[in-house]
Amino acid sequence: MGVPSLGPRVRCWMLVAFAAALLAPHALAQDAPGRRQVVVLNSTRLDDQFSVTWSRELPTLLGEGLSEGVDFYAEYFDFVRYGRPEHENAYLDLLRLKYGERRGTRVDLVIVIGALAVDFMNRHRNDIFPDVPVVFYSLLPSPRRMANSTGLLNPIHFGRSIDLALALQPDLKHVYVVTGRSADDKRYESQARAEFRSFERRLEFTYLSGLPMQDLEQRLGALPPHSAVYYVVLREDGAGERFQVMDSLSRVASAANAPTYSWADSAAPTGIVGGTRRNQLAQTEAIATLALRVLSGERADSIPVFTLNTDVEQVDWRQLSRWGIAESRVPAGAEVLFRNPTAWDRYKRYIVGAVVIVFAQTALIAGLLVQRLKRRRVELALRGSQSRLNDSYDRIRQLSRQLLLEQDAERARISRELHDDINQQLALLSIELDGLRSDRLPESSATRVFEAMKTAQGILKSVRELSHRLHPPRLTPDGLVRSLGLLCRELTPPRVSIAFRHSDTPAELDQSVALCLFRVAQEALMNAIKHSGARRISVDLTSDPSSVALTIADDGRGFVVDGVPNGGLGLLSMRERVESVGGRLELHTPESGTCVRVTVPIHGEEPMPVEAAV
Repeated sequence: MGVPSLGPRVRCWMLVAFAAALLAPHALAQDAPGRRQVVVLNSTRLDDQFSVTWSRELPTLLGEGLSEGVDFYAEYFDFVRYGRPEHENAYLDLLRLKYGERRGTRVDLVIVIGALAVDFMNRHRNDIFPDVPVVFYSLLPSPRRMANSTGLLNPIHFGRSIDLALALQPDLKHVYVVTGRSADDKRYESQARAEFRSFERRLEFTYLSGLPMQDLEQRLGALPPHSAVYYVVLREDGAGERFQVMDSLSRVASAANAPTYSWADSAAPTGIVGGTRRNQLAQTEAIATLALRVLSGERADSIPVFTLNTDVEQVDWRQLSRWGIAESRVPAGAEVLFRNPTAWDRYKRYIVGAVVIVFAQTALIAGLLVQRLKRRRVELALRGSQSRLNDSYDRIRQLSRQLLLEQDAERARISRELHDDINQQLALLSIELDGLRSDRLPESSATRVFEAMKTAQGILKSVRELSHRLHPPRLTPDGLVRSLGLLCRELTPPRVSIAFRHSDTPAELDQSVALCLFRVAQEALMNAIKHSGARRISVDLTSDPSSVALTIADDGRGFVVDGVPNGGLGLLSMRERVESVGGRLELHTPESGTCVRVTVPIHGEEPMPVEAAV
């Protein structure tokens, strides 16, 4: 699109508008004394992609590197659309008006970006910034180095994009090169031709130079198979229409029926497949590094101009899909832009977290299942052990019962021997001694016979009592009461009282139950007399319709069973006797004394649960 020349009125209007903008930087400079003043002259518009990058990053980098702070001013010269002499004069007047001598305010550094701005600065350096150091950045070598300046050159490399095209299109045969007719367009075209010569043995190059945009679009829409388009630069077409680089590049890529490649910087979609481009952030950081060296006190002339290479390979994922180019052909290290994020890209953290949780839960469940299996095996083993233990316990109980029966049988035999044999002999001896008394004996002999008879009678009584203790007569309910009363009287030692009480004695009582109660009372009384030091002992016999209870309590010192429910041999014997008739023995040891309580069924039922309270 052509741009008409500016008349005097338009020019004056522009100057007035720019003069109004002058007040803002001037106020900032006055309000912030000591801050460094930096002016940037840029060749392109504000919306140019590289302009967007450096205008965002450069003030931050300079501010971080300067402790005193920086005031940053940027001027954008759209030389593509406004490149006539009268436009240049208007730019010059604007800079004079904004940055001329203003009451001590001084610009500390001028940063010039782009070859067109560098040429402008070379022509008008003495008019606007005569003594200010300059840092420049250009894609092309400067015709001459300005005084008190340094900079960096970042030349374009066209051939590397052809290497990328061959990697993405192995069957590529034809390359159509697009350039414009302006002087800069022709200069870039000459460089491209020189770099493409190394590829001419493999590829056929056709240069579409200086065509009107409509003719160019028609040619690009009818390219043969196995073709690619390479955009060098088109700022002015054959009809004299001027374009921004991104605008003409987008039209070329849209019109072509083959993939389009270019070197042009672009972080925005233009329709090209890709190319070897400059890393805009690296470019900005390099400019900031040079600027900080100058602002820190180095003279610009002492810093050599150096060449920078920030080329990176970039491809547009959407254009790969459009032209059916497999992403696997993208060379290693190349950046893939505009890729539609996959579910993995979008939810990678959640997926990884969910997988970790699932694996953790799976491991936990597996561990629980293994633990459950082990527990079941242990339970089965324990059940088997318990079963064997129960069998052993039953056998032991049977043996214990058998032992008790044998013990009682042996006691009964001994009791009968004492009663039927020894007791009878002692009775005969007593009768014989009594008969000797009737004979006339000397006084001394009669006395000795009398003493012997009394001794024999005492032994006879003791043997009879021992016989009864070993095996009492048939223990009917009344017989049990008499036997317990007799036992209490026989075992009562000096200075100890044994009180026997009974109530509600059952009318019927199994002989085995009565014998059990008698033996428990006998063992408990003997233990209390021998070991407790008690002064008072009580024996209580009570009953209800289904059971008989015997309680033996003393006021002695008591004892501790050391946490073993079965206690010593005497307690073990009592417990086995009680369990053999289905009863329950309880042992209480309060702060003083001991209490033994036995509860047994009247008719000797199945064994009751065994309990011991301490």
